[in-house]
Amino acid sequence: MTTPPPTTAAPAPPRWAVHAAHVAAATALPAGLWRLGLVAGWHGGYTDAGYHAVGFTGWDAVWPVTLSVLTEALALLTLGLVRPWGTVPPRWIPFLGGRPVNPRAVVIAASLGAAGLVLLWTPFLAWWATPHPNMTPRGHLLVGFLYLPAVVWGPLLAAVTVSYHRRHRTADAGS
Repeated sequence: MTTPPPTTAAPAPPRWAVHAAHVAAATALPAGLWRLGLVAGWHGGYTDAGYHAVGFTGWDAVWPVTLSVLTEALALLTLGLVRPWGTVPPRWIPFLGGRPVNPRAVVIAASLGAAGLVLLWTPFLAWWATPHPNMTPRGHLLVGFLYLPAVVWGPLLAAVTVSYHRRHRTADAGS
């Protein structure tokens, strides 16, 4: 006989938090696709000299690909704050699967992540005021718009984290 997975007493997330989590998960995608395009040979707004100076071939391509995959994976973790697997991970996940997670640890990790993202991406708002000599004017504009969604990743993660905290605090109080 199999045991059913543990359930949580936390209420369902509000609709706004689910939408915010999905938007947060998508914020890293435009920049990641741009980096993958660079690795595939598209100059992506760089001048010919700028593209070759940065070097997106051979082993130099490992970093942008790894960065794109890891960034998107981290962005997708935001969905765990509004999905059941953010409370009880699936059984196939080593060490954690099938066991309830500590909501306090989740809130601390997500809060630190949100703060780090705000510190990392807020200065990007000055992108257009900074000269980029290795880029064409059109490329400079393009890259600015492709990275701009990442600026809202931190605030969205913070908002969804607050929702997660409130729901699990309510569930703990009711137990």
